Amino acid sequence: MSSTVADALDHDEEHGPEKGIGRWLFATNHKDIGTMYLIFSLTMFFIGGAMAMVIRSELAIPGLQFVHPEFFNSMTTMHALIMVFGAVMPAFVGLANWMIPLMIGAPDMALPRMNNWSFWILPVAFGILLSTLFMPGGAPAGGWTMYPPLILQTGDAFPFLIFSVHLMGISSIMGAINVIVTIINMRAPDMTLLKMPMFVWTWLITAYLLIAVMPVLAGAVTMLLTDQFFGTSFFLAAGGGDPVMFQHIFWFFGHPEVYIMILPAFGVVSEIIPTFARKPLFGHDSMVYAASCIAFLSFIVWAHHMFTVGMPLTGQLFFMFATMLIAVPTGVKVFNWVATMWRGSMTFETPMLFSLAFVFLFTIGGFSGLMLAAAPADIQYHDTYFVVAHFHYVLVPGSVFAIMAGAYYWLPKWTGHMYSERLGKLHFWTSTIFVNVTFFPMHFLGLAGMPRRIPDYSTQFTDFNTIASIGAIGFGVSQLIFVAVLLTAYKGSKATDRVWEGTRGLEWTVPSPAPYHTFETPPKARIASEVFE
Repeated sequence: MSSTVADALDHDEEHGPEKGIGRWLFATNHKDIGTMYLIFSLTMFFIGGAMAMVIRSELAIPGLQFVHPEFFNSMTTMHALIMVFGAVMPAFVGLANWMIPLMIGAPDMALPRMNNWSFWILPVAFGILLSTLFMPGGAPAGGWTMYPPLILQTGDAFPFLIFSVHLMGISSIMGAINVIVTIINMRAPDMTLLKMPMFVWTWLITAYLLIAVMPVLAGAVTMLLTDQFFGTSFFLAAGGGDPVMFQHIFWFFGHPEVYIMILPAFGVVSEIIPTFARKPLFGHDSMVYAASCIAFLSFIVWAHHMFTVGMPLTGQLFFMFATMLIAVPTGVKVFNWVATMWRGSMTFETPMLFSLAFVFLFTIGGFSGLMLAAAPADIQYHDTYFVVAHFHYVLVPGSVFAIMAGAYYWLPKWTGHMYSERLGKLHFWTSTIFVNVTFFPMHFLGLAGMPRRIPDYSTQFTDFNTIASIGAIGFGVSQLIFVAVLLTAYKGSKATDRVWEGTRGLEWTVPSPAPYHTFETPPKARIASEVFE
């Protein structure tokens, strides 16, 4: 009997986190892995941001000031790859790891060892990618889209680029499988699918998108690899191949990828706005159906990136109308967020401010997307700074602001302390002002005809480029305030379990900070709303 008691005590001792580096290297706890994803994402955000500073410094005035054109092209390519695959996507996976088990009443992610693998593949992948900066011939300089034949002129870095992209894809697929299995199998007993929070729903849809399209990217880059080293001619016109085929395959991945980066943002904002409006989310079920429609439509619009390749008129019409159709479910979401705020008892803490900026500025990005969807107009806009302005309005005030909103919203639950609201609001206002100073002038540059990915330009474009560069440096520096918020987050006043007044949901029924292990017995989903009524 005494040995049984001793075994039980030993078992209890194992319930806490390990000490030292082993806790992180061999982590299987969803909170630890979520934390590592978020720290990794922030690190990549600053590395990618440093590359953006190189780009904008070079473009601040005409002439070649700081870097050679080849290195400038490497910076544009690496900046995009690092921001998309290293900053935005891992940040959302980190939020998913931390919050999905808490939101659905699960004790952990369903496949914890695979969860560990899916994270630790990423530092290796980006270590390989960043090492190409020091290789003969330099880092990849053919754009993040990796179009042949230009990308095949990369030096020694080429196979390392392909290998790192494969590793990123493997990590994403493993993470997506884990999310799906967790949500489908480990929800609280009385949590039906339509009772799930919007963040969980948007991540479930995103996970299916990831599993569908990451293998397509893997196939495309493998075909590039065999063209380069094994004598195939998939994309080489001299051997009977077609470089435009690569564009079709890439964008069949690339357009759902855009929604992989924005659907979880929709979920984050759909959690925050009801909390600070102190009302339930307006039209929860219609939001779920709208997100599902967006995901479906994302598979049939890919060639709107390719209106200038010479596709037939019927193809242009199909992709133009299909793209415009996506505006309908997106408009439903914007309407629902506005309707949630209508006559609500709104307060404007930092998470709400970032969410409001998201709704307003993401909508601007959506409108410029509709302009690009019109095939005749796109022939003028294509490959100009108008496109750069459009996708940065979607990705920075869209995805990045939503990530920051989520970080501010859940940080007290993670740390058990309230962060400095004064610093948070300072971070918000500087970021919002400078993000517009940076990217709004790019619309005018594009309409005036300035092509993207060039290190120099004629003097007619000087003024708007100088303004954009000042904004970019201001935006970059303002992110240091965010780091200050995170570093001082443990010094604030003690957070309550509920943290914010208008919260509903299971994650607010656990203590702050959230214990290392939660929900060892399945909770009742309805208890969360009853507790706070």
